Amino acid sequence: MAEYPIPKFHFRVEWGGTKIGFTEVSGLEVSTEVIEYRDGSSPEYSKVKMPGMQKFSNITLKRGTFKGDNEFFNWWNTVQLNKIERRDLTISLLNENHEPTVVWKIKNAWPVKVQSTDLKADGNEVAIETLELAHEGLTIQNE
Repeated sequence: MAEYPIPKFHFRVEWGGTKIGFTEVSGLEVSTEVIEYRDGSSPEYSKVKMPGMQKFSNITLKRGTFKGDNEFFNWWNTVQLNKIERRDLTISLLNENHEPTVVWKIKNAWPVKVQSTDLKADGNEVAIETLELAHEGLTIQNE
């Protein structure tokens, strides 16, 4: 039997015990900044490169707009000067049995941008809204 990579179209997003359907998730990225250093008495005429702090990209979530569903905007409206409701998120890539195969855990996320759908008189697409989240940590578990 042949082994195939996991398709990326079957996934789930959870926060606060709520499972929410999205059409797209992007920005699941972590990188390590590079610190360059050279001691003046070093026999090497180049800098040493050391691992520094980790840096996390913002996560972008897109989904269809539903009548009476104000979850995004209610969360956005918790923003006050230097205060925001933070939430942990779990994003799971699912197999054919709806079981997680890869899980991304996001720590202390909060909305930095909410974008409503664009409008087009001759369009034939679903209304899509976008939520962009900043966060303080991302771990990846390949089940």
